[in-house]
Amino acid sequence: MRAARLIKMVLLLQSRPSMTAAELAQELEVSERTITRDALALSEAGVPVYADRGRAGGYRLVGGYRTRLTGLARTEAEALFLSGLPRALREMGLEDAASAARLKVSAALLPSLKDASRSAAQRFHLDAPGWYQEPEAPALLPAVAEAVWDDRVVAARYRDAERELEPYGLVLKAGVWYLCARADRRSFRVYRIDRFGAVALTDERFERDETFDLPAFWEARAAQFARSILRAEIVVRLSPDGAARLPYVTDRAAAREALKSAGPPDRRGRVTLTLPVESEEVAFDQLFGLGAELEVLEPAGLRARFAEAAARLHGMYGEAQR
Repeated sequence: MRAARLIKMVLLLQSRPSMTAAELAQELEVSERTITRDALALSEAGVPVYADRGRAGGYRLVGGYRTRLTGLARTEAEALFLSGLPRALREMGLEDAASAARLKVSAALLPSLKDASRSAAQRFHLDAPGWYQEPEAPALLPAVAEAVWDDRVVAARYRDAERELEPYGLVLKAGVWYLCARADRRSFRVYRIDRFGAVALTDERFERDETFDLPAFWEARAAQFARSILRAEIVVRLSPDGAARLPYVTDRAAAREALKSAGPPDRRGRVTLTLPVESEEVAFDQLFGLGAELEVLEPAGLRARFAEAAARLHGMYGEAQR
């Protein structure tokens, strides 16, 4: 614990001309007396920490001293920028690399590693999972992750078809892992990791397309997918409260577009709109929670289903009040 604090103290002093004991104590979450003892320990260990006395004084490093805590490997440097995502690192098989990186914390990466943060962002994107879910890591995820980090072509079996892929990046979406890869050296596609039957890393490395933007690619594909499954339409009338809650119970983009295209509200503030949905079954499950804030107008079958459910609830609670 103390060793880590001493390392951080050296790095702080290395990054600034000088710091007061109070500033160091705040950064390191210790007392000023501890800072005094730590400075003495560093000096005795050969680190040239100098204390300027007086009101404007503080601690500084002399002689252009630079820490020798260097030696980060590329994998460690890239993993360092993902160290706030411990579960994802563990599932990708990078936990050891991240641990080694934290032990080798460096105030200034070597020039060859300056692109580590961008490199990491272009190989992994987190689309945060929803609550109340326990994501399950696919068995082949570590092998796929290794190929992504190392720019290695993989020979894979996906849904019983053999494919050769250039794996560009991983995405964790709602607890499910996806691979964004270039197939046949041409088009970029998305593959669910848990649907790979086999993955073998080849000895061939591919040259990355530097114009490829993983977050932008995923956002576009996710929006395209969301639109593709909205194959039905329903007509509903919503109260002001129902309109405000609609984007939180169904596809958000579709709901907002429908609300934007709705006509003017009636005298009670209700709006009528056409809403794209995946199916009548899914629409019932999603919208029933809005209760009396929503009225289904079309199709007739869905309206009848809501009416039947409402009658059953009325019967249930009506009997309880007698």
